[in-house]
Parts: sequence; structure tokens; C-alpha cells
Amino acid sequence: MELILAIGIGVLTASGVWLILRPRTFQVIIGLSLLSYAVNLFIFAMGRLRSNAAPILDSAVEGADYADPVPQALVLTAIVISFAMTALFLVVLLAARGATGTDHVDGREG
Repeated sequence: MELILAIGIGVLTASGVWLILRPRTFQVIIGLSLLSYAVNLFIFAMGRLRSNAAPILDSAVEGADYADPVPQALVLTAIVISFAMTALFLVVLLAARGATGTDHVDGREG
């Protein structure tokens, strides 16, 4: 399972970097979204998911017997921030396309 998750994170990261290097702004936005998904999966995987474990640290529970809620809270926060970032980038994309008439990153065709 760890191998599949690592391969998935690697594919998302590689695809995101490849799309960020493309000349069109929409591809750059999709690449940033893929990178944020890869980072979210990485943070979530570092939290070591546990089944049938206590979600809250208790004085009677040993350290290895509880589920850490911090990675899940970080991922939830990152999802909200990446949604807002994507919406802002799309508005900037539309404004730049209206001003320059093209959707290239540098504003020039070719």
C-alpha cells in the first residue's frame, strides 16, 4: 500500500511540475492544483493512518495507540487554501486574457 501511495504522489508531483512548465496559463493553474494535491497526500500519509485507534490523546493511552489528528487538520486547511488560491488564479487568468488577448504566460503567442 505504501508503494502505491508513493507512486501516486510521485505521478501527481511529476505531472504538476510538467504542467507548470507549459506556456499556457490554464495549464499552469492545473499544475499548481496537482502539486497541492500531491502535498496534501504526502502530509496525510505522514500521519500514519490507524484503524480502531483513539482519536484523542489520553493519559491512559500509550503514544503508539492513538491516531494523530494534526495531519488531517493540516490537510483540511490546505484544501481550503488551495481552493481559494485556484479561484484567485482563475480570476487573474481571465483578467490577463482580457488585457492581452492571449492565454500565454508571457503574453506573447509562439
